[in-house]
Amino acid sequence: MTRVNILLLLAVLATAFYLVRTQYESRRLTTDVDRARSEAIRLDVEHDQLDAERRAQAAPLRVEKIAREQLNMRTITPAITQYLGPAKAAAHDASNDAASTQERRP
Repeated sequence: MTRVNILLLLAVLATAFYLVRTQYESRRLTTDVDRARSEAIRLDVEHDQLDAERRAQAAPLRVEKIAREQLNMRTITPAITQYLGPAKAAAHDASNDAASTQERRP
């Protein structure tokens, strides 16, 4: 009878330790899930901020301002526009190809 009692006591202790370990693991995993959710929310907010900043940087008025100030570009007018006929266009394309080939050479 004492052997059966000792065996049952060991079985109860083993299941108790297993239960404690399982509960601890469950709490740890729940904490990890909560951290992951808060990180996902933080990343969503950061993505929204970056998207808004990207849209602001690409605004047409801002691009035009930078083109004028930093790149010294100007708007196109008929006074500076060159119109090419079919023969001149082919010659112009050939000269551009030759010029770009020369620029690529070291």
